[in-house]
Amino acid sequence: MQAKVTILIIEDEKNICDFIATTLKAQGYKTITTGLGREGISLTASQCPDVILLDLGLPDVDGMEVIRQVRSYSVIPIIVISARTQEKEKVMALDLGADDYITKPFGSSELLARIRTALRHGNRPVGGSAMVDRPYKAKGLVIDFDRRLVMVEGEAVHLTQVEFKIVSFLARNAGRVMTYDTLISHVWGPYADDNNRILRVNMANIRRKLEKNPAEPQFILTEIGVGYRMAEEENQENDTE
Repeated sequence: MQAKVTILIIEDEKNICDFIATTLKAQGYKTITTGLGREGISLTASQCPDVILLDLGLPDVDGMEVIRQVRSYSVIPIIVISARTQEKEKVMALDLGADDYITKPFGSSELLARIRTALRHGNRPVGGSAMVDRPYKAKGLVIDFDRRLVMVEGEAVHLTQVEFKIVSFLARNAGRVMTYDTLISHVWGPYADDNNRILRVNMANIRRKLEKNPAEPQFILTEIGVGYRMAEEENQENDTE
């Protein structure tokens, strides 16, 4: 019998915690809950959950500190769930090592989709690896990493070297938001200027080539003030058997 996927919920608002736990249990997940950051850090070490759902506004220690401490010894996926809506806080959480960010209020379908994405990326280094070199496929877009080929509705699309590097990086991390700084560092190197104008110019060109309507993209979505997120791949199996 396959072991259930375990999710640690660190959330001090009981009604929200109960809602999340009930939703996840109905989908076959095992849940562990706590309203304290320090206990969450301890439970992470002792229980080794598959995913952590973390609220930032905890009564004993700020959620950012929880991310710092967990990331000092673990790569367990962390999804931040918080009422904080400032872009700089989203960027800070992601730069500290959080894998994703959902702003309250949120729906159960969005939460479950983010968890499935986190589980698929749980043992995958950012930037991709040999184990994910199968082609990316979503909504008529195909990206063949080995052949450096991009196709939309069966038609080949020519991308420049930089454009392909951006698209392939996002595709390897499909479903996850990649911050502007992360993208700039990956494409242009760690010492590149952090002004994201060159990234925006390249993204505009990419969207003109890939999207039916660049003003309403379906492949590469903008997380305003934070970064970009590639659409989820199609026909992914649910991990909660």
